[in-house]
Amino acid sequence: MNKSYSQKISERQWNLPDKGELESQREDTFIDDIIQKDHLERQVLAALDGVETVFDGGAGCGRFSILLAMHGVKVTHFDISKPMIDKAKELAEAAGVLDKIEFVQGALEDLSAYGDGQFDMAVSFDAPVSYTYPNQEKVIGELSRICKKKLLLSVTSRLGSLPYLSDPIQKSHYILDENSGDPFVQWCLSHRDEMIETFRFDQAAARKLLAEGVIGGEAEVAEYEQGGAPWCITYGFMPDELRGILERLGWRDIRMAGPGAYARSISWEILRKIMEDPAQRRDFLDFCFVYDQNPYVLGMGKDNLFAIAVK
Repeated sequence: MNKSYSQKISERQWNLPDKGELESQREDTFIDDIIQKDHLERQVLAALDGVETVFDGGAGCGRFSILLAMHGVKVTHFDISKPMIDKAKELAEAAGVLDKIEFVQGALEDLSAYGDGQFDMAVSFDAPVSYTYPNQEKVIGELSRICKKKLLLSVTSRLGSLPYLSDPIQKSHYILDENSGDPFVQWCLSHRDEMIETFRFDQAAARKLLAEGVIGGEAEVAEYEQGGAPWCITYGFMPDELRGILERLGWRDIRMAGPGAYARSISWEILRKIMEDPAQRRDFLDFCFVYDQNPYVLGMGKDNLFAIAVK
């Protein structure tokens, strides 16, 4: 199988030695990750009726494969990254569910090892499907093929990604702890003034992303060829587009959400105040879960567009 640049770049990016440790700490570091993972966890737990086996594609450090195993489900944890699989094994052992999870290193572009309807449910969260561009629709088809009951996906949201082009310091709005040892947190803080000073709105780039949905391309390929590990070339989905793909694959009862849509309208100072108070935090996450499923805002999820579908 010939690898696209997206797959080769993904392999190099996600196999950086520090990926396992850093990715496992994101919910301690960024408020948007807390909101997104909370939304996905609620959706996963509500979908477990009649589910005994799950394929977790792009399972990372085991945030959801471990959760599923703790609820008695047999999980295939599938990821492109050895450092993240190693971290997931460590966390699964600590949680006492190592024997309930099968760990497999592989790329979502090739799921030929799995049979039709082999799993009751398939999940793929935090946009690994979007990183398989230009094969993203084929990959959804393969996840659909190996799954016989329920399919849960979160992919990159095209509309949700567009504000990044007009706000280069957006990620810093979600830093929970400014003293975090995460190098990316410190980079965001130390480069904040520089990014504001050098920013210039590029209408052509915004229109191109809105029309085509592709984030990255030639610059990432060039960096890869020079030995670097650029961020993955990413495809951003429109809500109706994702729904249409699922319908064509025979899925029904499709529900969608845009985790983080409500939170992105709130200032960093207020978000931090809410998240630092346990009572306010719980109430806020409860409300976000409801608001972010409203069809009028689901395209503006912070990074991801979520869909759950049933056969």
